[in-house]
Amino acid sequence: MDFRLTERQTRLKADARALTDLIAGYELACEENNGLPDSAHATIRDAVLDSGLQAVNMPAEWGGAGLTIAEQATVQEELGRLTGALWDMVWRPANALRFCTPEQRERFLVPVIEGRRRDCYAVTEPGAGSDPQNLATTATRNEAGWVLNGEKWFVTVGDHADFMIVLAAAGPERAPTLFLVDKDTPGIEMTRVPRFMHTFVYEHPEFTFTDVQVGEDAVLGGIGEGYDITRSWFTEERLMIAARTIGAAERALELARDWAVEREQFGAPISSYQLIQGMLADCAVDIAVNRAYTHQVAWEVDQASPDDRKTLHAKASIAKLAASEASGRVIDRCLQIFGGRGYDRSYAVERLYRELRVDRIWEGTSEIQRLIIANELVKRGTGVLELPGTR
Repeated sequence: MDFRLTERQTRLKADARALTDLIAGYELACEENNGLPDSAHATIRDAVLDSGLQAVNMPAEWGGAGLTIAEQATVQEELGRLTGALWDMVWRPANALRFCTPEQRERFLVPVIEGRRRDCYAVTEPGAGSDPQNLATTATRNEAGWVLNGEKWFVTVGDHADFMIVLAAAGPERAPTLFLVDKDTPGIEMTRVPRFMHTFVYEHPEFTFTDVQVGEDAVLGGIGEGYDITRSWFTEERLMIAARTIGAAERALELARDWAVEREQFGAPISSYQLIQGMLADCAVDIAVNRAYTHQVAWEVDQASPDDRKTLHAKASIAKLAASEASGRVIDRCLQIFGGRGYDRSYAVERLYRELRVDRIWEGTSEIQRLIIANELVKRGTGVLELPGTR
């Protein structure tokens, strides 16, 4: 196997770094103002379109960048260096939108790819977080289509998006089903915008749905297919979280290394002291090992057959679990190396410290990842640890 970056990946990495460096100029403004003005959003949107990195997860024939999973991981690793979750301004439409009908694609997906619309995914509820099957939002059929009632929490980008992908229990069978819903549809109310520990360029609002009427053509992917579509999204999104956290950790290590070399205490650079050297070395190990595994699994997904789906789901969980927890360790050490300066919000290490914490929670907590991995081991043995073709 050859895991060197291809010529195309090398070019994508350089393009993503250039875009990242441009967007990084907005980090402090985002931190100080808890977001960015419309003018900044417009400028960054144009820069994303100019870079060709919009919708990296969508086919080129639909207007996306058409990247493989390994190529997407390369791009996301660079974008993960950004604080304020500014990486999310380089939009990736929800993978569920691949299941659009041709008519839905023209109405919803193509405008997202072109930067004219924005989607958000409404799955979590007050009583349905790690267990999405405890679904309370309902969809009731009537002569005009479906009526949605319920409540959704933590709808990331919900303040900025103009349409929603809503998971609801449809009909008397309570079939888990996704619906495409314009946010301005009567009966939708944004009831609360929680203040979270991190600064995020977008918000994670709570919504209520009261007798929200949608047409039959609002169903995405078919009645009862909501869980399967969402699970297919999790495999790729967990890999992208792993890639982004690695990028964040590497930026933190670069900053901490430079600080340690320049900062003098007791008459010498602190990088000359073995306790600091040990922290730097441990950071390098955490980053190198998790980068290698994340890129390996991304490569495996690109080579996979449909029969590999279950094992790859577990491998993506391993990558997400390992990388998110390792990156948390890295940023904790890096903040410690900075000492009191590391606790200052004007320093990127402080912002990364707060922002990386959520990566052990969203898209499946660390505990859920452990259950997925253990379930694969119990059912199918240790094949989840092996490279393809070794049996």
